[in-house]
Amino acid sequence: MNTKKILVTPGDGIGPEVTKQAIQVLNNIAPRFGLQLELTEKPVGGAAYDLTGTPIPDETLEAAKNSDAVLLGAVGGPKWEALDFSVRPERGLLKLRSELELYANLRPAVIYGDLVNASTLKPEVVDGADLMVVRELTGGIYFGEPRGVEIRNGERVGFNTLIYSESEIRRIALVGFDIAMKRGKKLTSVDKANVLESTELWREIVTEVGKDFPEVELSHMYVDNAAMQIIRNPKQFDTIVTTNMFGDILSDLGAGLMGGLGLAPSADIGLKQAVFQPCHGSAPDIAGQGVANPCASILSSAMMLRWSFGLHDEADAIEQAIEGALAEGY
Repeated sequence: MNTKKILVTPGDGIGPEVTKQAIQVLNNIAPRFGLQLELTEKPVGGAAYDLTGTPIPDETLEAAKNSDAVLLGAVGGPKWEALDFSVRPERGLLKLRSELELYANLRPAVIYGDLVNASTLKPEVVDGADLMVVRELTGGIYFGEPRGVEIRNGERVGFNTLIYSESEIRRIALVGFDIAMKRGKKLTSVDKANVLESTELWREIVTEVGKDFPEVELSHMYVDNAAMQIIRNPKQFDTIVTTNMFGDILSDLGAGLMGGLGLAPSADIGLKQAVFQPCHGSAPDIAGQGVANPCASILSSAMMLRWSFGLHDEADAIEQAIEGALAEGY
């Protein structure tokens, strides 16, 4: 098997701690499955700023471009909040996404065995839930122009532009359908087509793309209803595809089903590379105490094996090990 080149960027706070555990799991599983892994570590975020004066040094960015995948820890913390916006730790993550053209965010929400008791919802509601939110990551209202704050008629006005091109919608729809084909062959496209013209186009394009995937059951749902349905009956969903802002919100709602962000992995997928990271923050208040939950980072490494390398047996083994550890009460 070809060697898989993985860039490890531990980041800040608890990032190095949880990433270390994910690396231990990868190093443990590699010989069992005959994997050849080449791990390289580079700084990102606040740690990179302290070393180089920038949240993502050119050396880190170049290493990311030359890697098959990136395993990222959390970035940021109060220590760097006073910095200029342009060099805050989070800007390093955004630049990484931009430079690698990572346009699809994957956020699974899976209830592993005894985790049913970690959710605030009734066990019978969440037990067996397994959904994937596919979020468009580089367009929509977060990036649309014009945007800003200006004076109009003597008062301040803030404005943003929600804009999507046909090609952007088609690209993320293809990801949604492809993932649905690998899962339960059921895709829910979430929009607000009854109010927003941009998402009316979204619905039209997703429907067109769906004609090439006759095996996938496609449905459409308004975002407000989708939020209610995820809480009311999460097991009705398999794969969800949606816009940048709606995906931002619904994916955290999915994490809530599991009991919190500390258990939630994620993947940012591009045409060539992908970045895998836990959804939680850097939690500097508990850094160095040995109490941070590494599950999300370990599960992110499993996502890397599955989605970047197509190593499903290896990913299954990691996920089953997590489930087993939780079942034993850890």
